[in-house]
Amino acid sequence: MGNFGGGMNELMRQAARMQRKIEQIKKEHGDKEVTVGAVGDKVKATATYAGKLSRIEVDPEFLKSEGLELTLDSVVAAANSALEAGDKAMEAELAKVTGGVKLPGL
Repeated sequence: MGNFGGGMNELMRQAARMQRKIEQIKKEHGDKEVTVGAVGDKVKATATYAGKLSRIEVDPEFLKSEGLELTLDSVVAAANSALEAGDKAMEAELAKVTGGVKLPGL
Protein backbone atom coordinates (compact mmCIF):
# COMPACT_ATOMS: atom_id res chain seq x y z
CA MET A 1 0.00 0.00 0.00
CA GLY A 2 2.86 2.40 0.85
CA ASN A 3 4.20 1.93 -2.66
CA PHE A 4 0.97 3.21 -4.18
CA GLY A 5 1.14 6.40 -2.11
CA GLY A 6 4.56 7.25 -3.50
CA GLY A 7 3.32 6.69 -7.03
CA MET A 8 0.35 8.93 -6.37
CA ASN A 9 2.59 11.75 -5.16
CA GLU A 10 4.71 11.47 -8.30
CA LEU A 11 1.55 11.48 -10.41
CA MET A 12 0.37 14.63 -8.62
CA ARG A 13 3.73 16.30 -9.23
CA GLN A 14 3.58 15.40 -12.91
CA ALA A 15 0.02 16.72 -13.15
CA ALA A 16 1.08 19.99 -11.50
CA ARG A 17 4.01 20.32 -13.92
CA MET A 18 1.69 19.63 -16.85
CA GLN A 19 -0.78 22.22 -15.58
CA ARG A 20 1.99 24.85 -15.32
CA LYS A 21 3.04 24.07 -18.90
CA ILE A 22 -0.56 24.33 -20.07
CA GLU A 23 -1.02 27.69 -18.35
CA GLN A 24 2.21 28.90 -19.95
CA ILE A 25 1.05 27.83 -23.40
CA LYS A 26 -2.34 29.47 -22.89
CA LYS A 27 -0.51 32.69 -21.96
CA GLU A 28 1.93 32.45 -24.88
CA HIS A 29 -0.65 31.64 -27.54
CA GLY A 30 -3.78 33.29 -26.14
CA ASP A 31 -3.26 36.49 -28.14
CA LYS A 32 -2.70 34.72 -31.45
CA GLU A 33 -5.55 35.29 -33.86
CA VAL A 34 -7.41 33.38 -36.52
CA THR A 35 -9.69 34.98 -39.11
CA VAL A 36 -12.60 33.17 -40.71
CA GLY A 37 -14.74 34.42 -43.57
CA ALA A 38 -18.38 33.72 -44.34
CA VAL A 39 -20.39 34.21 -47.54
CA GLY A 40 -17.33 34.36 -49.76
CA ASP A 41 -15.35 36.49 -47.30
CA LYS A 42 -17.90 39.31 -47.46
CA VAL A 43 -18.06 38.96 -43.69
CA LYS A 44 -14.97 38.15 -41.62
CA ALA A 45 -14.53 37.50 -37.93
CA THR A 46 -11.24 37.37 -36.06
CA ALA A 47 -10.92 35.57 -32.74
CA THR A 48 -8.02 34.89 -30.43
CA TYR A 49 -6.85 31.41 -29.46
CA ALA A 50 -8.10 32.36 -25.98
CA GLY A 51 -11.67 32.59 -27.26
CA LYS A 52 -12.26 36.32 -27.58
CA LEU A 53 -13.59 38.03 -30.69
CA SER A 54 -11.22 40.79 -31.68
CA ARG A 55 -12.57 42.02 -35.00
CA ILE A 56 -15.58 41.83 -37.29
CA GLU A 57 -15.39 43.06 -40.86
CA VAL A 58 -18.38 43.49 -43.17
CA ASP A 59 -18.23 44.39 -46.85
CA PRO A 60 -20.50 47.47 -47.08
CA GLU A 61 -21.67 46.36 -50.55
CA PHE A 62 -22.83 43.04 -49.10
CA LEU A 63 -24.72 44.86 -46.38
CA LYS A 64 -26.32 47.13 -48.98
CA SER A 65 -27.31 44.31 -51.35
CA GLU A 66 -28.29 41.62 -48.82
CA GLY A 67 -29.72 43.68 -45.99
CA LEU A 68 -29.07 43.83 -42.27
CA GLU A 69 -30.70 40.54 -41.24
CA LEU A 70 -28.68 38.30 -43.58
CA THR A 71 -25.53 40.29 -42.82
CA LEU A 72 -25.99 39.83 -39.06
CA ASP A 73 -26.68 36.10 -39.55
CA SER A 74 -23.42 35.93 -41.50
CA VAL A 75 -21.58 37.81 -38.74
CA VAL A 76 -22.81 35.26 -36.19
CA ALA A 77 -21.77 32.37 -38.44
CA ALA A 78 -18.31 33.86 -39.04
CA ALA A 79 -17.88 34.66 -35.34
CA ASN A 80 -18.80 31.14 -34.25
CA SER A 81 -16.47 29.65 -36.86
CA ALA A 82 -13.62 31.94 -35.80
CA LEU A 83 -14.09 31.07 -32.12
CA GLU A 84 -14.14 27.38 -33.00
CA ALA A 85 -11.02 27.72 -35.17
CA GLY A 86 -9.22 29.59 -32.37
CA ASP A 87 -10.22 26.90 -29.91
CA LYS A 88 -8.95 24.14 -32.23
CA ALA A 89 -5.69 26.03 -32.79
CA MET A 90 -5.18 26.33 -29.02
CA GLU A 91 -5.97 22.62 -28.59
CA ALA A 92 -3.32 21.85 -31.21
CA GLU A 93 -0.76 23.93 -29.29
CA LEU A 94 -1.70 22.20 -26.03
CA ALA A 95 -1.54 18.76 -27.67
CA LYS A 96 2.15 19.40 -28.40
CA VAL A 97 2.71 19.42 -24.63
CA THR A 98 0.12 16.96 -23.41
CA GLY A 99 0.65 14.53 -26.26
CA GLY A 100 -3.03 14.86 -27.07
CA VAL A 101 -4.09 13.65 -23.63
CA LYS A 102 -7.30 15.38 -22.54
CA LEU A 103 -7.00 16.46 -18.94
CA PRO A 104 -10.27 16.97 -17.09
CA GLY A 105 -10.98 20.56 -16.09
CA LEU A 106 -8.38 22.15 -18.36
